[in-house]
Amino acid sequence: MDDVIYRLMDQQSWLEAKRTGMFSGSADDKRDGFIHFSTAATVRETARRYYADIPDLMLISVAVKDIEGHLKWEPSRGGVLFPHLYAPLSVSSIQTEQLLDRLENGHNFGPQIP
Repeated sequence: MDDVIYRLMDQQSWLEAKRTGMFSGSADDKRDGFIHFSTAATVRETARRYYADIPDLMLISVAVKDIEGHLKWEPSRGGVLFPHLYAPLSVSSIQTEQLLDRLENGHNFGPQIP
């Protein structure tokens, strides 16, 4: 499994999480009962499918070792394993935060995601 996983969210949600110290998930996360994460291999497709219209998209990275007690790897798109967090995400677990530039054909992930 990956050592680092990624969460995409709009900038306002990220600023609210930083203010409170905790991210409890989006409406979709709450509906599903866990916070959705992506790997380096899946985050671009996740952005394309679910966040293409978000102009202020944030890419948040988290070390798996910091949340592994509540993390499960479960099959999703085409049977690919995705990391799902079954607990709120503490902002103290965040390694990096990056506001992604929006391009005509998606978002620019820069050097962080090869």
